[in-house]
This record gives sequence, structure tokens and C-alpha cells, in this order.
Amino acid sequence: MPGLLATVDAVLAPVFEQLQPGAQSGLRPSQRADLQVDGALGLARALGRPPREVAEDILARARAAGLEAICDGAEVAGPGFINLVLSADFLARQLGNVVSGPADMGVARAPRPLTVVVDYAAPNAAKEMHVGHLRSAIIGDCLVRLLELEGHKVIRENHIGDWGTPFGMLIEHLVDVGEEEAAQELAIGDLEAFYQAARRAYDGDPAFGERSRQRVVLLQSGDPETLRLWRSFVDHSVNYFDQSLRRLGTKLTRDDVVGESYYNSLLPKVVEDLSKKGLLVESEGALCVFPPGFTNREGKPLPLIVQNSVGGYNYATTDLAAIRDRVERLGANLLVYVVGLPQAQHFEMVFATARLAGWLTPGTEAVHVGFGNVLGPDGKMFRTRQGGTVKLAELLDEAVQRARDVITGRSDQDQLATAELEETARAVGIGAVKYADLSTDRTRDYRFDWDRMLSFDGNTGPYIQYAYARTCSIFRRAGQDVPPLAQVADDVRPPVAPEERELAKGILGFGDVIASTRATYSPHKLCVYLFELASTFTAFYEHCPVLGAPDASTRASRLALCALCAAVLSRGLDLLGMESPTRM
Repeated sequence: MPGLLATVDAVLAPVFEQLQPGAQSGLRPSQRADLQVDGALGLARALGRPPREVAEDILARARAAGLEAICDGAEVAGPGFINLVLSADFLARQLGNVVSGPADMGVARAPRPLTVVVDYAAPNAAKEMHVGHLRSAIIGDCLVRLLELEGHKVIRENHIGDWGTPFGMLIEHLVDVGEEEAAQELAIGDLEAFYQAARRAYDGDPAFGERSRQRVVLLQSGDPETLRLWRSFVDHSVNYFDQSLRRLGTKLTRDDVVGESYYNSLLPKVVEDLSKKGLLVESEGALCVFPPGFTNREGKPLPLIVQNSVGGYNYATTDLAAIRDRVERLGANLLVYVVGLPQAQHFEMVFATARLAGWLTPGTEAVHVGFGNVLGPDGKMFRTRQGGTVKLAELLDEAVQRARDVITGRSDQDQLATAELEETARAVGIGAVKYADLSTDRTRDYRFDWDRMLSFDGNTGPYIQYAYARTCSIFRRAGQDVPPLAQVADDVRPPVAPEERELAKGILGFGDVIASTRATYSPHKLCVYLFELASTFTAFYEHCPVLGAPDASTRASRLALCALCAAVLSRGLDLLGMESPTRM
């Protein structure tokens, strides 16, 4: 079932198409009515007719096409806007479809499901996860959930950095420390200390540096003992990543790890095939592709280096091999890369090269979902007070502690047992971190502000979680849990009070916002919707008595609205990777 806007637009769109192919209705929510149609103004310019005349024509045709079955009122206003007032019966029918229809909470399934590979998180095996990995993991996981909700086959890939020259010094340091002692150190997740110790030895001991370089040669040539030591180190890193990502609440698992090393054997074939297709050009000893349209500051063609002057491969070569593997082996027809904005040109050039090589066909799309940086309260890069990188584990520890303090300090908090308080603090704290990230347009930097993100007021995760907990408290006072939607199907009535209408419209907007969020890869749109729905529910809660309703029918109808709102809030939070505490 489509969302509210899509349902109404199904009546309007054919009318616009009749008047001019490709014309759009411009349907949107309105403060003057329920919905407003803006498209008559642009259509009038194209047709060379007065806007109000075109708007009247559209309205007459729409009425003949069934608009009156949806609206109680429709009129032309101003220079040519069309204001629509939806009928209460129509809203009730739509709510009934959400409760009993085949769609999941009113979300339309994709008519042609795709096989989608989402590349996200991607920490380096030699280093700890830190705040810099936060955005990729959180945004990527939200997109995975949205794509799955639409019915696509989604393949998650954690493209970790597990290959290259740093592993020479790491393996040598592992040998010097001893495998057993190194295993104990790595088991507690202290990758950063291990890496820094290896780096100090490499920089300060020429003999160690030479051994490290020789170890890289052995690694790349497939020496069995070196490979065994390398796998041991990578396994410890993957165990640590798995713990961190599970604690963060992402869907990534060990099974989703596909590191750079996986593509190592495929790199020579990439270069060979690019050469056969006549795409390689030698430039200063390196083999490059010059995709059209990319130039440097001097206006000269910009190269994508796939093999350097000493025969080594670059990130571009690995990314090209990954595209080829994902399309040919996995059958992907949509590739989504959740990587920081500084890599935008790199991916544009890689995608362009893959198209030239025929690995990305017209039926296969590759998308770079870029994002900005996490800044501290001072507007600079987010770091510890000592100037170091903020580790993810420490960040989550602090989030949970701060959430615990905020919850216990509230005068209106539910009385929670110790175990329930800990679970709630974890859900609220980690959820607050995720929501603060996702509620910001991903293309922008955002400031990490504990006080703002843990506030129970404003556009925050705790505010939305608290709205859900309020719906649960209503049903607890009624002596029951929040019921499954099928149980309230017979209680849905046409909304009467203004706050009931607003809540009904808010609930019915879920399908529209899911479609828009997924189409633009913009989780902040879903966040805005959930914040507005939570605010609408708060107004409903304050003005429309539920358990104290004037009669049994109104009470049942309002309880049904509460159940619907609870279901949408909970599903929306889950799509953001957040939990829905029933008590706060």
C-alpha cells in the first residue's frame, strides 16, 4: 500500500499527464489545508494559460476521476494552488489498510526487487574502531534496513583494510612479542597500543624495519608461515570489530567481512582486461586510465592509477575488482558505497572506469553515499581532551553512563529496577548517539554535543523513544500490553478531533517518507518524520483523553490510534537501528 501522498497523487497524476506528459502535481502537506497541489503554476507556464484557469481545469478533471471519494473539500486558492481537505472516512479507510493490508506498515514493496551490495563500516584491521568509523556504520546500517523493508535482496559487506605494507611490521612485532602474549593483548581490543608499539619499533630500529619490509614480500608471495601469522592477527581484529559493531547495534557480522585481501588474486586480471580494452595509458611509469570529464587544477586530464611504477596495485584497482566481483559473482544491480565525502572524486572515477570497461552496465547502478565529519562542540575535529582519536568503545561507554544519569535525574521517570535501568540506559545512550548522527543531513558536518543529543526535548532520540514509552504507559494503565494491529482493526473510526486527524495523517505518512528516504539515501528525512509524529502524538496525548474518553467507542478508537502510532514509532526507530524502551 502506498503512503498518504502517493495514494492521493494516484488520482492527480493521470490528470497532469493528460494535460502535459511528464508534468508533476507537486502535492505536499499544507498548513492551510491537509494537502496542497502546487503543480498548476508550472503547468500553466508550459501551456501558456492563466494559472487559476489551469488549476480549475485540473480540479474539475480530478473530481471526475474520483477526488471527491477522498476529499471533503477542494478549492483553488491564490495564484493557482489547489487546497485539499481529506475526508475523515478516507483517513479511516487508509488507517484500516495499514492495520489489515498486505503491506508492511503502509510501505510499498519494490515492484522489481534488486540485489544490492552495501559497502559500509570498513575499519582497518590494524587499528581500533574510532568515531571516524561511526557515520559509515550507522548510515550504512540504516540504508540496509530500509532496502530490506522495500523487499530488496541486500548483501552487507564490511570491506576492512586487511592487506598492505603495515602488516609487515605488525607481523614482525607479533613475532617479537610472542604469539601467546600478543593474543592476550589483542583479545582485550587494545589494537591501537599494539599498532603504536610496532610503529615505534619500525621507526627506531633499522633492523626491525628491514625485517618488516622482507615480511611484506613474504606476505605478498604467499609464504605459508607468514600467511598463518597474518590470519591470526586479522582474526583478532575481526573479533574486536564484531564486538564493537554488535554493541553499536548494527546488522554487520563476521560473515559480512570481505577484506581487501579477498580481491588480491583478482587484481592482475583487472589490469589485464583494462589493457585488452585499450583503456590503459602509461604515465610516468604507472599504468592509468583517464576517464573523460576529470581534470586537475591546470585543466589537464586526471589519471586513475591502477598499477604504480614499481608494479604495485592501488585502492582504485581493488575497488574495480570489487565492482566486478559484486556484479559478476553476486549478481548485484545496485552497489551502495557509504564512504566519507573526501572520497567522492575517487569513486566517481572508479565508477566511470568500470562503465568504460563494461563492468557497470546500464542496468547496474553504483552510488557513493558520502557524508561529512563529526566535529567537537568547538567546531573542530572531534578528539579527546588530550588531542587523541575518540575510541568507539569509550564513546559508547560514556553514552550509556550519561543516559543513566539523565534518566535517574528526571522527576517524571518510571521507577525502573536495576536491570531494567541498565537496559534502558544502554538503549537510550547508544540510540542518542545514532540519532544525533542520522538526524543530520549526511552531507554536512555535525557537532557532537552530549547535552543536546541526550535531551528529552527537541529533535533527539530520547524524545522519540519517550513518545513510544508514553504509548506503552497508556496500555499499561489499561491493564494490557500494546496490542498487535490486527486486534484493533475493528476499532478504527473516522478521526473527529483536530488532534486525532493530525495523528492519523502523521501515521499515514510513513510509507511516503520511507520511499523518499530510501530514494535519496537520506536518513535525516526519516528522523524529521519521527520527530514530527512524536510531537503530534504529544499534542494528541495532551488534548484527547484516551482512557478517560467520553464513551466506549471513542476510547477504543483512540486506543487504536495509540497502537498505530506505537507501531510506526517502533518500526521507524528500528529502521534507524535504535531500540524502543517501553518504560523510561
